[in-house]
Formats: sequence, structure tokens, C-alpha cells
Amino acid sequence: MSTYREAGVDLASADALVGRIEAAVTNTWSDQVRGGFGGFAAGVILPEGYRTPVLMMSTDGVGTKAELARQTGLIDGLGFDLVAMCVDDLAAAGAKPLAFTDYIATGQLDVERMTRLVESIAAACLAADAALLGGETAEHPGVMEPDAFDLAGAALGVVEAGDEITGDSVAAGDVVIGVASPNVRSNGFSLIRSAVLTKRPLDSMVLDDSVTLGEALLAPSVIYSPAIQSVLAVAEVHAMAHVTGGGIAGNLVRVLPADLAATVDIGTWPRPPIFDLILDVGEIAVREAFAAFNMGLGFLVVAPPSEATSIRDALATAGHDSYVVGKVVEGDREVSIEH
Repeated sequence: MSTYREAGVDLASADALVGRIEAAVTNTWSDQVRGGFGGFAAGVILPEGYRTPVLMMSTDGVGTKAELARQTGLIDGLGFDLVAMCVDDLAAAGAKPLAFTDYIATGQLDVERMTRLVESIAAACLAADAALLGGETAEHPGVMEPDAFDLAGAALGVVEAGDEITGDSVAAGDVVIGVASPNVRSNGFSLIRSAVLTKRPLDSMVLDDSVTLGEALLAPSVIYSPAIQSVLAVAEVHAMAHVTGGGIAGNLVRVLPADLAATVDIGTWPRPPIFDLILDVGEIAVREAFAAFNMGLGFLVVAPPSEATSIRDALATAGHDSYVVGKVVEGDREVSIEH
């Protein structure tokens, strides 16, 4: 008789994984969470203080960064990448994260590896002040290689109706404030794999022989959401952009009105050396790099010039460097990267 295990799905390992991750998952829960661990669904009570709460959601993944993590075994930062991709999208709309769920697909369930991944996601949820309500770990035998895996997640957030940050109030003369990103985060890895890793191995020493290339590329993403909540509490903000696929220009343009443009001066912030290494080894043009990578700015805030000091002070208090990197001008909707 044929069995599920013979087909490549190990239910005993799945049960063992559930037991291993319970403490990490429930450690993210407050007394606002409803539904027990291991149930069919869980929920969260809306925080007090909202007159007309608007629930917002964002879904994302870590892309092919997961493949580099598989090759190196450096998987413990991927949870921060995954959570950051989702909750920082919510932050760009003005929403505070409440809850998170994850989905991990793998060719063959490795309990130790999956435990490390979920523990990383849980640690990131704690940093983002979001409850990890649940998730799914799916074995795909015959579809994925046994040690291959992919991560995706979804975040639920809330904002008061009327307080959503949409970009509608952006005006000519507004400044663009960039929040520093010390690393690549989760975008551009397909270009890195094709242009850089065909020439330099992941275990080669880089950046003055301080780290391996794999360590530099797999450094975990900064989570901006808590700092952005602090900014919104003290300053008037007209628009925000999470710098993901498409780079600075491709994401900033999404929040500009049709009759306004923006200019960004690349000489106004220090570029982390990992990007110069990628451009040099990969022979990637600066224009192409700015379309693929964050180039040292992971989040953008558009606000009146009078708010710049308050915004930057709030970011500094939260531990983030920031720079006035551009301005909004009249013109057709576009973003110009000036050298």
C-alpha cells in the first residue's frame, strides 16, 4: 500500500516542527490575540483609540535571497527580511502593524532549518510589534529540490480613517528625506546572482576582508515601521515610499501626484560599500543599479521643509540615519536621479 511518507510528505516531521516553534510564536502574542496555537485560525482585538479603524494588508516575500541563504546556511536573518518587506509597506501607507502570517514552501521538511526560519520570523515580529498569528509550512516533493525553500508572508495593519498616507497632499517644494539602509535588503538578488556570483564565490572575503560576500549580501533588512510610527506622531508627512523592487525612483514615483515630479541627488547620502562592490564586480551601470537596488536608502519620507528637522530627529532617536536627498518640483510625474 502506498503511503504519504513514501510520496515525500513526512507528517511526523511536521508535527515535530509545530512543537519546536510554539514558544517562539506565542512569545509574540499579547493578551489581544484570540485563538489558540495550532488552531485553524487566530485573530487579534483592534487596539483602543480608533474611531473608524481601517484595516490594511500587505503581502511579500524574500525572492531569490532565499537561494543564497540555502547555499550558505545563513538563514537566520531571513525572517527580518520577510517581515520588513510587509510591515514597511504598511508603514508607507501610515498603518501600524498588528499581525503577521508566514508561508514556507520546501522540497523536504528539515525540522531544524524550518525551526530556525520561524524563530527568525518571530524575532522580527517582536521587533515590529506584530503578533505572529500562524503560518503554513508546505512540503513539495518532486516539485522543489529537497533542500530548496521559499518564504512569503502577509501583514495586517490598522490606521485611522482619514489618516492614511496616500500622497494626495504632496506639494511642490516638499523635501524628500531618505532613511539609511546599510545593506541590500531583499531586492535585486537575481541580478546579483547573474552578474556578481558568476565571478565571485559567496565564501570570498570582501569589504577589507572583514566578512564573506555571502555574509555581506545576507545581512538582514532593517525594519523601519516602529520608527515611522514615531515620525507620524510628531510631524506632518505628505507621502512615504518603501524602497523595494524598482529602486528609489521606481517607488517614489508611485506616491507622486500626476502634476508633480521629484529630483534626488545621489551626492547627499553615503553609499554603503557593498553597493560599490556589486557595481564593480558585476559591471553594472549606475543607472541599472538604481533601478534594481536601494543604493543605501531603504525608506523615503516626503514632507514640508519645515518638518524636516522633526522627522530626522525622530528617526535619529529610533536609531536611523537620515538625509535630505531631494525635493518635489512642478512637472509631469517622474523621478530624476541626479549625479
